Order: sequence, then structure tokens, then C-alpha cells
Amino acid sequence: MYKIGYTQGVFDMFHIGHLNLINSAKMECEYLIVGVNSDKLVQRYKNKVPVIGERDRAIIVQNLKAVDKCIIVETLDKEEIYKKYHFDVIFIGDDWKGDPRWLDTENKMERHGVKVIYLPYTKTVSSTELRGEVDNRVN
Repeated sequence: MYKIGYTQGVFDMFHIGHLNLINSAKMECEYLIVGVNSDKLVQRYKNKVPVIGERDRAIIVQNLKAVDKCIIVETLDKEEIYKKYHFDVIFIGDDWKGDPRWLDTENKMERHGVKVIYLPYTKTVSSTELRGEVDNRVN
């Protein structure tokens, strides 16, 4: 078991897939830090306005039983976040495995002795699909 684990996401439409990832991560470490992407970060890299604001998303995530600490983050650079929180492992959904950004993250974090672990993501749900369903319901 790892001592300190870290995972990060938008969590703008919190769903069962997010909960599954967080619970799976907690089973692998003693202390779990979850980063919630700031509103500005989401707008910058996804070109979307979050459905729920960063503070409310952080409150939701912090109140999950598996979460020991929730932080609002302004960067996707895990090395920058590591310098402040010194985690042992990063957890991410296995749908990102092989992605160039995550391969780069693996290489950078390896220099610090931090491992990237890909956890099974819930294939039956996605925020993008839910966003479309909500849009259709409103119309």
C-alpha cells in the first residue's frame, strides 16, 4: 500500500465513474489527496465553463469518505503539484493509458520516485455524454 496518493479531475458533473475512481484509489493508499481543477483551468484546457463552480465541487469531493484532503488546482502539471504535496503515486483512469501527456507525466514523475497507476474507468458513463443528455432534456 502506498502512503500518499493523488488524483485530479474536473468533477463538474460528478458521477459514479468519478466515485469509482476515487474509491479505487483510496484502496491503494493510506492518505488520498484529490485535486479539483479550478474553473480557470477547465476553461483554459477544455474550453468549457464548469457546470458547478470550483468551490462547490471541492466541497462535494471533500465530503466523500475516501478523500482525506481536497485541493483546488490551477495546473495540469503534476510535477508542480508534487513539489507542494509530495505524494507517492498518481491515480488516473486507464482510458488515459498511452496518451502522450500521460507518458510525459510518467517520465517526469519517475524522477521523483512517483508511480502513475492507471485504474479501470467506468465505461458506462462519461461527463461528455451526460452533458449532451442534459442539453437534450432542456430542449
